[in-house]
This record gives sequence, C-alpha cells and structure tokens, in this order.
Amino acid sequence: MLKVTNGGKKFLMIAGVALLALSLAACGKSGNKGGGDASGGTQTLDELVPLAQKEGKVVSVGMPDTWANWKDTWDQLKSKHQISHTDTDMSSAEEIAKFDAEKNKPTADIGDVGIAFGNMAVAKGVTQPYKTQYWDEVPDWAKDKDGNWMVAYTGSISIFCNKQLVATCPKSWADLENNDGKYKLSVGDVTKAAQAQHAVLAAALAHGGDESNIQPGIDYFKKLAQKGLISKVDVSVANIQKGEVAVALLWDFNALGYRDQFGKDKFEVNIPAEGSVISGYATIINKWAPHPNAAKLTRAYIFSDEGQINLAKGYARPIRSSVKLPVDVEAKLIPQDQYKNTKPIKDFTVWENTVKGLGAKWQEEVQVSIK
Repeated sequence: MLKVTNGGKKFLMIAGVALLALSLAACGKSGNKGGGDASGGTQTLDELVPLAQKEGKVVSVGMPDTWANWKDTWDQLKSKHQISHTDTDMSSAEEIAKFDAEKNKPTADIGDVGIAFGNMAVAKGVTQPYKTQYWDEVPDWAKDKDGNWMVAYTGSISIFCNKQLVATCPKSWADLENNDGKYKLSVGDVTKAAQAQHAVLAAALAHGGDESNIQPGIDYFKKLAQKGLISKVDVSVANIQKGEVAVALLWDFNALGYRDQFGKDKFEVNIPAEGSVISGYATIINKWAPHPNAAKLTRAYIFSDEGQINLAKGYARPIRSSVKLPVDVEAKLIPQDQYKNTKPIKDFTVWENTVKGLGAKWQEEVQVSIK
C-alpha cells in the first residue's frame, strides 16, 4: 500500500502480502490451532461465516483503522457477521517476528505485509495457505502459488504536482525532464527511504531497466540533476503544506491522500506514461492463529466486492479489476488506464541486493550534481 496516515505502518514501500485452509472437518476440531490442508483452500465467504462466528473474533497486526480504510472492513465484519476485532499496529518485519515468537502461545490471527515480506514469512514458516474464492482474479505476481500470501491492494509510484506552483503538471518522465527549468522535482532520500528507492526503480523500468539493472534510472536522474531539475527540499507533509514541494514522486495512495487532505483543486496526481513500478500489500494468516476461521473469513471479505471497495476508499487500488467501484469512490483514484505500463518487481531477492548499493550509487552519480 504503502500509507496515507500518521499510523505506524509501512508501504515498503512499498510494497505488500497470506494463508491456510483447513478442511471443514479439521476446522471444527477445537484443538486445531491452524494446521490442516497444506494445499490451500477455497472455502467461500458464506461457508466460512458459521465457522468464524463460533470463534467470534479476529486479532490483527499492522491493520489499523486509519490505514487503507481498514476501519470499514472491521465495522462490517462486526455488523454483518458478528466478528469483533482488535489490532496492534506494527511493521511487516515485526509481524513476522511476532508470529514466530508466539508460536507456542499465539495471540494474533492475521497481518498485512509488504509484498517483499510475503516470501520471507513463508520461509520463516509462520503462514498457513488460504486461496479464497477470488484466487483466479489475482495476478500471478501478486500471490504465492500455494496461497500463503495474496496481494489485496496495490500502489504505484506517481507524479504529485502542486498546481499552484506549476502551470502544466507533468504526466510523464519526459515532461519532468523537459520542463525548461520551470520547477524542480523532489525525490526524497534515496539512501534511506523505500519510497524514493522505488522511484528510482520506476524510472529504470520506464527506461529499459529492472530490479537487476537500476542504471537506466540512475542515468535519468543524473540528467535531471545536471540540468538543475532536482530539488533539495525533502518530500514531507510539512513541506507540502508550506508549498515548498512543486512536484514529487510518491506512492499513488500517499499522493492521493495528500491531495484530498490539502485541497483536491490544488494538486494533481498522475502515473508516468512511459511506465512505473507497481507493488502491493497482502495478508498473511498466522500458522498458529487462535481464530483461524475468522482470519480466513477476514481475508475472504477483503477480496470480496465490499472489501475491495473499502480499500479504494482509503486510496489503495484494489487488486480485483472486475470490482465495480461506486462513482464517488472511483473518482478518488487515478484512472485505471494510466496503469497500463506499470510493472511489478519479479525477483525480490535481486531487488534487495540492488537496494544495498543504491544509496552509494545515488550519492556518487546523482547527488554530486544536485545544486
């Protein structure tokens, strides 16, 4: 996702990703704490409701009310299915560590992690698979083949523009480069911030590179720096409010949140036309979940039309493209056709290794030319 709030969460970012299905018989055994059919299950939401209602509650981590509009999902699970809820906000890494540390006395059922952490959770052995009835609608890049994690919503690097400072807002990487010095671009701290690092990757993807070849992105920003087009102003909420950020590269859900928070008529958000990176967040269900059926019901509901619409209300683009969003909710998002050239990271191990050297490369080839 990945998030527009001042909550403690994460978007890699960004970037996000879970789970198990017990057979109906196994689910009914009171002593079963999450074991079961390792192949993953596709019990429907309706089939899960009576099983989840016997458990009565779901305990989440990293899924606070203010992030991706989880509040509406929790409220609806309570009003429609009598499932109560509590959450403790934490990072993706902390969620995985908690599941592992509490395996003998588990307290949490489900978490929401950046996609890069999905396979880490599987490798750690803390997840149980559950595919949901919506499995076939989730792209292959956005799910574990066994259903241990599934991306429910995505985020892409976008161009955030202050229309009070920029006469014609850029809609492409070419626009950013060829603006004749009318404004400068704020990128963020590439040595530390995942959002800024993904901005470099987005530029690389748009110019023929990928997670294993970041150089096209570095070369692009080097050109901007040499032209005096990169700002030293940090991309912070305070600087955006003060009007010190003309154009910035942000996750789309962050950019849209800022737009609506500070004045929808004052800001414009676009996905770069040549291409960008798309990432996401997904649920992981604790292997030892004390309320396994409520956890699976939660995941099934998140992927239902209602759950996907809830995410869209929180500026996160739903993974299911078939969901018909209400007109007012659709209006909060960037038009779907702008995402046609977005690409996912294919190998997170490769990306992780690239990130290790990205900060130094940025300082040596780009930062030195920023005036």
